[in-house]
Amino acid sequence: METKRWKDDLVSVIMPCYNAEVHLQEAIDSVLQQTYEDWELIIIDDGSNDGSREIIDKNVRRDDRISAMASLGNEGAAMARNRGLEAARGQYIAFLDSDDFWDRGKLSMQVSYMAERSVGFTFTAYQSVDESGNMRKVIRVPETITYHALLRNTIIGCLTVLLDRHVVGDVRMPKLKSRQDTATWLGILKQGHVAHGIPVTSAFYRSTSGSLSSNKWKMLRANWRMYREAMSLPVWYATYCMIGYMMNATKKRIF
Repeated sequence: METKRWKDDLVSVIMPCYNAEVHLQEAIDSVLQQTYEDWELIIIDDGSNDGSREIIDKNVRRDDRISAMASLGNEGAAMARNRGLEAARGQYIAFLDSDDFWDRGKLSMQVSYMAERSVGFTFTAYQSVDESGNMRKVIRVPETITYHALLRNTIIGCLTVLLDRHVVGDVRMPKLKSRQDTATWLGILKQGHVAHGIPVTSAFYRSTSGSLSSNKWKMLRANWRMYREAMSLPVWYATYCMIGYMMNATKKRIF
């Protein structure tokens, strides 16, 4: 079977990196400090022209669980993550961007939860952090979410997701400039899987000026393209979902 390719209990952490020298070490350290130690960290340098590559190389020498890859220029988050997914050896897949970071108990908590309940997709609460490192709003999560519910929501933070490939199968992100993570979760849930929310703040999302999440209109356009191009929703249903998306994003206060 295909699943025999993946090493049992190993968590493959996928980290795309583009010009992230300011926060990259903090992100890497949050993986190194995990109480769950059976992990590999795959860092994909997506054409950085700052000091990111030097930081990456230093950490590859520091711990043999860390490996590095390079994109062919700046290809974007979806392509970078897919390069990492191609190389990932683990039963479990986690995602962490190079300016975000985790609580040290994140992986241990999620792996235990999933193994005990035989579920293939979990996500957790997370907290936003501003550019100065000040803690902001905690994003709470529901117990479960399904395909049609997620179409009208923004609740799954990529940095909190853990997937069990023995359950949900292999995954790749669609080649969208943005919202590729949400399109990926929707693709999994559309197969009949359910995502389980864990009400523990396990991760910290850094909101920076100029990021997609800081621009409301860009987010709207990106979400519409995701509905129409990746999910092939008819106009009427995409419009219905967009209204729900805006309402739920407003509740989170990050829209």
